[in-house]
Amino acid sequence: MVRTRLMAAPSRGRVRWMNVMRTGVLHLLLLSSCLGQDAEDWQYEECKLSRSGPPATIVAIDEESPNGTLLVENMQINGVAEGPDRTISLSLRDNHDFWVILDPATQALYLNSTGRVLDRDPPSYIQSIVVQVQCTNELIGTVILHEVRIVVRDRNDNAPHFQQPRYYVAISELTPVGTTIFSGFSGNNGATDIDDGPNGQIEYTIQYNPKDPTANRTFDIPLTLFGSVVLRERLNYEEMTRYLVIIQANDRAPSQSDRRTATTTLTVDVLDGDDLGPMFLPCTLVGNTRDCSPITYLASVLELTEPNKTNPLNVTPPIQAVDQDRNIQPPSERPGILYSILIGKPASYAEYFSLNRTTAELMLLKPIDRELYHRFDLVIKAEQDNGHPLPAFANLQIEVLDENNQAPYFLESGYHGYISEASPVGTTVATNISLSTPLTIIALDNDVEETRDPQLHFSVDSYSHVFAVSTSGIRRYLTLLQPLDREAQDSYTFTLLASDGVQQSPPVTVTITVLDANDNTPTFSNVSYSVNLFTDMLPGESVMQMSAVDADAGENGQVTYRILAGAQGKFLINTSTGIITVAPGAELTVGRSYALTVEAADNGPVPHRRSSITTVYVEVLPPNNQSPPRFPHQQYNLEISEAMRTGATLLNLQAVDREKDPITYNIHSGDINGNFALQQSSGYLILDKPLDRESVDHYILTVTASDGRPDGTSTATVSVVVTDVNDNNPVFNSSLPTNLTVTEEQDNAFVGQVMATDPDLGASGQVHYRLVNHQTLFSINASGAIRTAAPLDREVTGHYSLVVEALDGAVDPRRSRLTLSVTVLDVDDNSPIFTQQAYNVSLPENSPKDTLILQLKATDADLTSNLTYRIRAEGLDPEIMRLFRIDPMTGELSVLKVLDYEALATPEPKYTFTVEAVDIEGTMPPGLALVTVRILDMNDFSPAFSQPVYRGMVAPNAVKGTIVTTVMANDSDPADTPAGRVRYKVDPKAYPYSASIFDVDEQKGHVVTRVNLNEEPNLKFRLVVVAYDYGEPVKENTTLVEITVLQPSVIPVFTQEEYRFSPVSEAAAVGTPVGVIMAAAVNQTIVYSIIEGNEGGVFSLNETTGEIYTAKPLDYETNSSYVLKVEADSMRVVSSNLRAPSKFNTARVVIDIHDENDHPPVFTRSLYIGGVAEDAKTFTSVLQVQALDKDTGNYSSMIYRLIIPPPTGKETKDSKDGFVIEPYTGVVKTAIMYRNMRRSYFKFDVFATDNYGQGHSSKAEIVVSVVNLLDMQVVVSNVPPTYVDKNKDKLLSILERYVQEQVVGAKVVVETIGPHRDGETMEIEDYTKSDLMIYAIDPLTNRAVSRQELFKFLDGKLLDINKEFQPFLPPGGRILEIRTPEVVASVKKAVHSVGYTEGALLALAVIIIICCVPAILIVIITYRQRQAECAKTARIQMALPTGKPGGGTANNLYEELGDNAMRGYGQHETQQLLRPSLLRPEELSMESGIDPGQDYYTQDYYNYDHGYELPQYGSRRKLISPSGFYDEYGEVVVDDNGSYYYSPQESDGEPGGRKRRIKLVVDPEYETSSTGEESVPETQRSRLSSTHNSHVNGGIYVAQNGSIMRTRRSVNATGPPQSTGSTKSNLKASSPVFSSRLAKHFRKLDKMAATLEERVPLSTPKAPAGGGRNTLSTFQSCRRAAPPTAASSFSNTDTKTRNVLNTRQSSASLGSTSTNTTGPESVASKPDVLPAVLRVAEQPEGTSERDVPTEGELESKADGNSQAEAVTREPLECPSDRTQSDEEELWMGPWNSLHIPMTKL
Repeated sequence: MVRTRLMAAPSRGRVRWMNVMRTGVLHLLLLSSCLGQDAEDWQYEECKLSRSGPPATIVAIDEESPNGTLLVENMQINGVAEGPDRTISLSLRDNHDFWVILDPATQALYLNSTGRVLDRDPPSYIQSIVVQVQCTNELIGTVILHEVRIVVRDRNDNAPHFQQPRYYVAISELTPVGTTIFSGFSGNNGATDIDDGPNGQIEYTIQYNPKDPTANRTFDIPLTLFGSVVLRERLNYEEMTRYLVIIQANDRAPSQSDRRTATTTLTVDVLDGDDLGPMFLPCTLVGNTRDCSPITYLASVLELTEPNKTNPLNVTPPIQAVDQDRNIQPPSERPGILYSILIGKPASYAEYFSLNRTTAELMLLKPIDRELYHRFDLVIKAEQDNGHPLPAFANLQIEVLDENNQAPYFLESGYHGYISEASPVGTTVATNISLSTPLTIIALDNDVEETRDPQLHFSVDSYSHVFAVSTSGIRRYLTLLQPLDREAQDSYTFTLLASDGVQQSPPVTVTITVLDANDNTPTFSNVSYSVNLFTDMLPGESVMQMSAVDADAGENGQVTYRILAGAQGKFLINTSTGIITVAPGAELTVGRSYALTVEAADNGPVPHRRSSITTVYVEVLPPNNQSPPRFPHQQYNLEISEAMRTGATLLNLQAVDREKDPITYNIHSGDINGNFALQQSSGYLILDKPLDRESVDHYILTVTASDGRPDGTSTATVSVVVTDVNDNNPVFNSSLPTNLTVTEEQDNAFVGQVMATDPDLGASGQVHYRLVNHQTLFSINASGAIRTAAPLDREVTGHYSLVVEALDGAVDPRRSRLTLSVTVLDVDDNSPIFTQQAYNVSLPENSPKDTLILQLKATDADLTSNLTYRIRAEGLDPEIMRLFRIDPMTGELSVLKVLDYEALATPEPKYTFTVEAVDIEGTMPPGLALVTVRILDMNDFSPAFSQPVYRGMVAPNAVKGTIVTTVMANDSDPADTPAGRVRYKVDPKAYPYSASIFDVDEQKGHVVTRVNLNEEPNLKFRLVVVAYDYGEPVKENTTLVEITVLQPSVIPVFTQEEYRFSPVSEAAAVGTPVGVIMAAAVNQTIVYSIIEGNEGGVFSLNETTGEIYTAKPLDYETNSSYVLKVEADSMRVVSSNLRAPSKFNTARVVIDIHDENDHPPVFTRSLYIGGVAEDAKTFTSVLQVQALDKDTGNYSSMIYRLIIPPPTGKETKDSKDGFVIEPYTGVVKTAIMYRNMRRSYFKFDVFATDNYGQGHSSKAEIVVSVVNLLDMQVVVSNVPPTYVDKNKDKLLSILERYVQEQVVGAKVVVETIGPHRDGETMEIEDYTKSDLMIYAIDPLTNRAVSRQELFKFLDGKLLDINKEFQPFLPPGGRILEIRTPEVVASVKKAVHSVGYTEGALLALAVIIIICCVPAILIVIITYRQRQAECAKTARIQMALPTGKPGGGTANNLYEELGDNAMRGYGQHETQQLLRPSLLRPEELSMESGIDPGQDYYTQDYYNYDHGYELPQYGSRRKLISPSGFYDEYGEVVVDDNGSYYYSPQESDGEPGGRKRRIKLVVDPEYETSSTGEESVPETQRSRLSSTHNSHVNGGIYVAQNGSIMRTRRSVNATGPPQSTGSTKSNLKASSPVFSSRLAKHFRKLDKMAATLEERVPLSTPKAPAGGGRNTLSTFQSCRRAAPPTAASSFSNTDTKTRNVLNTRQSSASLGSTSTNTTGPESVASKPDVLPAVLRVAEQPEGTSERDVPTEGELESKADGNSQAEAVTREPLECPSDRTQSDEEELWMGPWNSLHIPMTKL
């Protein structure tokens, strides 16, 4: 059933399903086919990159990245590398050093840096890693390599490193600021950084150094990458000698924080430069400065002294100056000091004195008469010998001394002075007791006038340690040297001597009394006293006498006594004697006791009074009738001389006894030698024996007085002082040594001590010492110490016997002498001295080793010396130590090796060295000697001839001196040694006859004839020639010379002795024939040759034909003439290699070279820079150019011409050049004036053509800058202007070089050279000085360097400039200063000075301004009203017909006259008005900058660009009064065709009814746009429409003063008004432009402007033809243009109408503008150029029309032809309310863009 179903017919649903099945099956088949195909393709995709892009994988990694850093996250390779489904396998290839690890599963790459570092820097240099990832397709077996490039990025991991730890540079202190002083970091010498890129780039900076704070501001590194150190501040060696500059090197890592640094120290040593002048010594500095106090040198000269006896004069201190720059290196460059006398008084000093230029020794030139001159005051100068401009000055005083033939003398025979013992040290001794007047000691010398100090030397024989005499002055004073004690010595007596150095005065005695000062207190002998009294004592009876001693004198020593206490009225005391007595009425009671206090006081001044007290104890006893005798005084004082005679009564010692008992006197004690006796009965004390003070000088005697009873004895004390007399000689101390020693060469060395004593007192006991002999070598002081007065030289004198004298200080001194033996001890103070300072020895070559060359000998003057000899090693060539040896003990010099002269490197070899002799035990420098050892050539070789036999031929009639042949010998010895010099001579013994005929040249070896030959032909001579040298010994060799005498017929004979051909052009080609020489011989073939004069092979000679050709190019400038010597020989002689000269076979050939113009001129400079002052007159020389030509004659004669380029866009037919050149001299001169053109320049070319302008040319460039005084500086020097002018070029080149150090290529120009101007007004001229006014031009800007910079460039280098100026100036000449010109300085002064007048004017100005404020408001309101009126006028203007387009630029303004009346002035008169000679100076406006006295040239003015701006004021236009030209009134009208006419009012009344009219032509050439800019472009102009066709050949303008400027119309312009003209107008010659006011009627002007312009023809543009309605319009001028708001037109089709043109005065500037015809446009005015306009007047409605003018009315009959002109619409400007007065003058500036003169505002 199933089958049946299947086979049954399908139903509708089944059929649909079957269709679906069929379709599915079909799709399955197709899909299986596709899948099968894809299964095969995808296998090939394995191992390929799944990404797009370049095949290589490039990654970057930082160096030093850690191990395991991910390099590639996934290689993106198709396929599975691991697992059961693996289709690919991955591995690494070319993995050098295994830096990369591959993870196949993730296809990632990692860094493998285990145990190492990935370092990009040296030494690893790992900058990139390249590996290959190998992929193997496991399905099909293919392999694909994938490149992976790993770029290692640099990290800033290395710091810069300096190649050296320190750097050093030494520079002079004179190095200019801005100089690069160190560039040692260049190359590999600086810092290096092994990092890459910016991390490895180094830049240098200077860091602050705390140890040297000034270094970083003194130096700078402006270019941090180069590291060059530049000086920023000036150096000063005297302030700082070394800088420690810390230089930091840092890399340039992008991040500032990552940058690494390194530092080094640059040590900059400052070398001393010559920036300071000399200074005189001794130098005492002033304060803390480096300046020395002025010094005065003193000298004296004896009158009438011969110079040879006193020269050089002794100067105190010695004149000496040193350079303050003491460390200039090398020392050879240190300048010397030159001395001179600058000035002096009296003026004749130069006749008597001179100063040695180098040693400063003062020389006396001739004897001086003191009657004429007493003193010379000189100023001496010390300067460096290199011209340094800072000399030093000092004073020199020279005293003329009287001839010393008289001894000094004192005015007084003795002097007595006083001084207080309390006086301090330094007190002057007085002449009276009051000490009010000093003691004056005067000593005179008749050799010196009394009014002058004789300059004597005073000496005190004793007490020189107590008193001293002042050292200078006519009056001398005694001063105290040590404190005094009157009690010790109350007077001093000494003698005084005065000496003038030669003569000595008689001695004078000086006594000084020491005045007492109250310095001692009265002193009692006992502290207390006891006395017994009796009750029976009567009043007034003496109790006892008190005695107090005061050592002072006078009142100071006068003692006064008084009882202070205890007297109780019982006792009295005598105030003067000190005797205590019983008071009157006193009752003494037994047993009473009294204690009396007694005072003893001196009588000195109250403030200084001294006193002492004692106690007297009194006991009252009962009455006693047996009282002992009593002495009146208890104490007696006595002074006696030791010379007192015996028997003299000394003292009366009588006592008083109450009982009148006889008294007996005795000396109880004190007279140990029995020198005294006391008369027992009388009590007289007598000298019994002579006294000797030196034995006992004081006695205290106790004397008694007795009445014979047991208790009847009393005592008294006698004090005896023995005074001294001079009775003893000084005695030397024998214990001191007399054999003394002193070391030599020591000044003020201690020699020994002597001591003498004198027992006498006072001056008699004071010992003085003096040396009897050798006073100049030794000295002795007051204490007896002997010293050397000068250094001793044992080698001169080794022993001295010195006599010392001791004398006391008495008036008649006593003397003693002592002889001392002084031995001078030796010191090592002498260096060894060789017997010769230089030794010159010769050593023959080949001398054996150890040959003795020289015996050296040196001696030492010292006693003990151990000399050794050696060769000085300092600076010695090591070769000498290998060649020579010196025996240290014997001094024998020997050679160490055998020397071969020929093997030595130098000719004439010699060895120079220094030998030393040294004292081994000494300290002195060694002795030196110079040894020169010359190696002698010993003549090893003999001369050797080049051949054994020489042959020659000679003509039978050869003249004397004919060269036959030449012999040649060589010597193998060196050629420049005597042994190598070969000389020749003839051996006369071998062939005597031949030797008499022939000779040989000693040096050249030429065998010549000694005589004129006359020998037979075919005769042969033999000659022996000897060659010898000059060696030691002389060696020689010989050769044989055979000479054959030729047949005469064999010798050719020239046809001429001298050939002179026509000159050959230097342009002749090589091979050009010059000429032919010819010689003849019988049956001989002749051969020609050039034997002399053809050096360089310039010519060639055909040896067979004798024709001479040029062989090389000729050059006249190298050699203009050649003289050749030619020779003709027969072939027979030539074939034998011989010559046979005779007087006939030689000839002279003279060839002259003709000069050609083959060299172009060459300018000495490619660029000439010059300057010209603003006020320079015309034809002032500016500079001179020069071109040189190597050619001669006319070919080197130049013609110069200037090529000045025309201005851009300007026609130059009538333009004038600003400079001219003299064609033959090349001097460039000015052609115009350059007023107010400062900072402008001209640039043009100069051509030089040789051959007077017919030959070659060359070009140079000239730049001339305009300057004035503001650009100049004045160089002031102390030499006359003539010196400066004479050496101007040299001085200028020096200045220019210093300016060029700052401004490269700068040119310094001299403006003037004149005398120095000084004073307040700079009117004083000093011709001893000069002012050089200069300025400098910068070639980069072509303008003057600023005055301030020029001052800075020169003033900072003034010292160096003066050094270089020195050779070109007289002695002492130098630049004093660089200053500003006086005009500029005065202007500055005026600007900075404001006084009371200026203040008052300022206040007045403020008041005026305040008052003008209302007026200003009124003006503003009026101005507003005028603006409204102007706007209304503009609307009317817009209704006017449009004007035609403008044409080209015109440069000439002309007048046009309209009738015969005006022609009456004629062409001649018009031209006369143009002549400057007719212009009166008073007619020139001074406000225009025109100088009435200036000479003006009748030339046109130009306006073209030469690199400068147009002048802003002061143009050279002239003002001409138009008086007599326009005296009539008139009207200006506009015709219907747009033409302007001027009709004088008088013409209305002319006969015939004709109205005279003058046509006013509008010049479109000066039309501008409504904005006041330049004319519209040509393309726009062509589109401008016009209703009129006419020729435009002139223009009408209104100047600022209202004057009409008009141009002359063409005389041959014809055609109807509608025709279009294309030709240019032919203009007449320039004429004055007449002026008149443009008001309602023209009025007369006082001044009229005459403008001379360039004559450029006006171009006439074409205008489209067309008719239009003729319009009559009236205009009114406006000051400011207002935009038109409306347009209106007035027309009349039937008749031509015209309106009267009412004009008013205007102050608008001249100019016109054109407007487009397409419609209304806004009109505005340029603010700086006020266009001249015509104002449109408002027309009332009832305007009357006038008749149409006739042809004659349109144009003046004088012109003959009619021409219609187009009207150009003018821009509108508002008028000013200001009305210009008739008296106001015109002025000529500033120029506007149209070059029209304008009035002052």
